[in-house]
Amino acid sequence: MIRVALCACILIPAPCSLLLSQDTTAGKIVYQKWCAGCHGDNGAGDGEAAKRMIPPPRDFTGAVYQIRTTASGQLPTDADLLRSIDEGLGGTAMPGWKSRLSDRQRYDVLAYIKTFSTFFADTSLRPKPLMFSKEPGGGTGTDALKVGRQFYDSIGCRKCHGDQGRGDGPSAPTLKDDAGHPMFAADLHENWRFNGGSTVEDIYHRLRTGLDGTPMPSFSDLLEQKFLTETELWRVAQYVRSLSPAETPVVSDVIHAPLVSRALPRSPDDSAWKTVDAYWFPLVGQVIHKSRWFSPAVSGVWVQAVHSADSIALRVVWDDRSQSPDTAWLGHVGRVLAALDPDEGAQEQPALWPDQLAVQFPVSIPTGMERPYFLMGSAGAPVYQWRWTSTARTAAVAGLARGIDRFDSLPASGVGARSVYDHGQWRVVFTRALASPDTASQLPFRTGRAIPVAFFASDGSHGEHGTRMAISTWYFLALDEPVPARVFISPVVAMVLTLGLGMLVVWRAQQKTSFRRKQ
Repeated sequence: MIRVALCACILIPAPCSLLLSQDTTAGKIVYQKWCAGCHGDNGAGDGEAAKRMIPPPRDFTGAVYQIRTTASGQLPTDADLLRSIDEGLGGTAMPGWKSRLSDRQRYDVLAYIKTFSTFFADTSLRPKPLMFSKEPGGGTGTDALKVGRQFYDSIGCRKCHGDQGRGDGPSAPTLKDDAGHPMFAADLHENWRFNGGSTVEDIYHRLRTGLDGTPMPSFSDLLEQKFLTETELWRVAQYVRSLSPAETPVVSDVIHAPLVSRALPRSPDDSAWKTVDAYWFPLVGQVIHKSRWFSPAVSGVWVQAVHSADSIALRVVWDDRSQSPDTAWLGHVGRVLAALDPDEGAQEQPALWPDQLAVQFPVSIPTGMERPYFLMGSAGAPVYQWRWTSTARTAAVAGLARGIDRFDSLPASGVGARSVYDHGQWRVVFTRALASPDTASQLPFRTGRAIPVAFFASDGSHGEHGTRMAISTWYFLALDEPVPARVFISPVVAMVLTLGLGMLVVWRAQQKTSFRRKQ
């Protein structure tokens, strides 16, 4: 027992006194208060909240863990378990507890979690971390990334993650965990959501260990077979990391739409969009109104906007693994519906639903901070929306939403839309005149004002339609005002006057000096 405790002290950066005296009784109290709601009283991943999670929380009784430093099929170390407890698991409902529980509580609950499986009591199964090499330099160079891309293809990553890494590979519709629950291949363009960490080192470790219980394999055997070298596997990790932004997107409250003097870019792939700032807005599941939705497929949208003297163009981009409706995803939809709580629509039959996007505004610009109800308004305070669907890709419908279940389209709305689907990504551009003859129902866009805006998205191939969708809160759209000519002229005039006045003062001083000398 002493030897095991001393090993644990080496693996976990914590006081040995805490580890030597881990208290499973105290850990059970922490577990029942904070963990059982999802993982269940007996650790089987069947807590009350599990009915609404896809896939459900970890089943501790089988001792199958995804995030480890050990080889595939082996138990995790205490350090591995503690990391998951401390930092949570990106892209899942598992939060980090480091700032919420004390060291004492986290070590005790770690010990209690291990009591759910007899595997941890078998000393012959003591976990042994893999030996990882250090990351080679030059990982951001063109040659290194080219090698990473070559092995990304040759070891089969693209089969699940797709040609450009958005989780839309040919095997993507068939993916499920060992228990048969539906799951997605990770979107490699969103490293801040990676299960197990976002750094190159984290990615490399996942390539070496695999994610047990899921279709994600370990590639350590390819090193042993000399199919590729350690450096080449590191290059894969570096390539994967290069697909995401250098920094995690920071959510901004305001979309700034600059004024353009040329024609508005109406195509989603117009080169003009490359010069316009893009803003990231996270989306979450709609959990207020039945049928609630806790596992949305769309995690966020990138938004850009520009305007001319009389019109506005708004570009929305988001990753979507399927161009819905798609018959290849019907099996996935069936697994999703089967996993749902009966109260949330499990009795529904799989169908070919489209992808959908809605952009929401108030009917008029508020004078203060008051805004309509963000979840599609209400009967007494409707909201103005632009709605796009993948079954009518070159059109948009404008209308008034009077609650999540009611939408009244408006005739002659003047809203245009063009869209492109490309390698797991939708790009949609909406256009409309700033002014509208129907000021009672259609928002008139004005420069220099903060215009509330919100976003809604549905992935039909994930069973999303109706109230099952991803939603945002209110943000703001600001149409930058044209800069008046006086802003440029006034400083020049002031400078000329100042210079002239200065020269006059100097001239008069010189005249006085000359006069005194003559006297």
